[in-house]
Amino acid sequence: MQRILTIIGARPQFIKASVVSKAIQQTEGVQEILLHTGQHFDANMSEIFFEQLGIPRPDVQLDIHGGSHGEMTGRMLAEIEQTILLHKPDRVLVYGDTNSTLAGALAAAKLHIPVAHVEAGLRSFNMRMPEEINRILTDQVSDLLFCPTDTAVRNLANEGFAHKLAQVLQVGDVMQDAALFFGARAAAPTGFELPAGFILATLHRAENTDDPTRLRSIVAALNHIHTAVAPVLLPLHPRTRKVIAALGLELNVHLIDPVGYFEMIWLLEHAGLVLTDSGGVQKEAFFFGKACVTLRDQTEWDELVTCGANVLVGADRNLIVDSARANLGKVVQDDAQLYGGGQAVARIVDCLAKL
Repeated sequence: MQRILTIIGARPQFIKASVVSKAIQQTEGVQEILLHTGQHFDANMSEIFFEQLGIPRPDVQLDIHGGSHGEMTGRMLAEIEQTILLHKPDRVLVYGDTNSTLAGALAAAKLHIPVAHVEAGLRSFNMRMPEEINRILTDQVSDLLFCPTDTAVRNLANEGFAHKLAQVLQVGDVMQDAALFFGARAAAPTGFELPAGFILATLHRAENTDDPTRLRSIVAALNHIHTAVAPVLLPLHPRTRKVIAALGLELNVHLIDPVGYFEMIWLLEHAGLVLTDSGGVQKEAFFFGKACVTLRDQTEWDELVTCGANVLVGADRNLIVDSARANLGKVVQDDAQLYGGGQAVARIVDCLAKL
């Protein structure tokens, strides 16, 4: 029996783990121990995802959130190390690029436990992003690298992984598996009236929220789009809400609290366009045939820009507005099955079972 310690802590990881964990439960010879670091602690950002997605209650529940990146990562590292020593897993499985990801990978590596990284090889080439540091370091200590795209495989090849004792596998993207699996359960949010022909927006990444100049420009663009192009619906991250209030900015769009995954899927299916600085939402927009305007200077998903499904606009007010107007209502097609066509989970779990 192979024992796998899976470490999650943030909303995108809950979604990815939901489909992988289901498959592990149905696979003989593999047992999963689930650890939740507590990185996302708001009920709408965490608990609701466990309830909706049917993820088993974590075997280990930490309560680590808040503080600086270094403080949070250090506290997680210490607690995860104790969990590894107690449960003695054969492998640690981590997802994505959060502080939980890095802490789990480092704790395992220092105890000589093999690490499997789902979403390996992604690069924005922006070292000011904490996520970029997390993903690079996690890849370096992993021996099993599950890449979602051909670009991710090339990134690792360029970094010399062909000469390392590690397996680099292009398996596809588990987020597409989740979107396909849960799509039939999409549900409209309740408690407010949805504006007709709305644009769905998200805004939370530190490169935007921690830079007052960028944030002011983005807020101005969203306000203009809301009045001159189409209504903007924005499920606002709690941290972003606090920063906007602290700067004295007025965000004059349809603001709602964060929603669950099924509600987010519904909003993606019914939106006329997506505006986001999220990595995951860029792909989710593509999965549901919607064009995306990305409020960042770089993206890990270059293939979406190449195929015309995504446009990078940074924080340029005029470019954001013009791109929103040009792409509203555009339908995109996944003719090349860029993300594996929904087979990523089967490939990952098959590989884990054979180790």
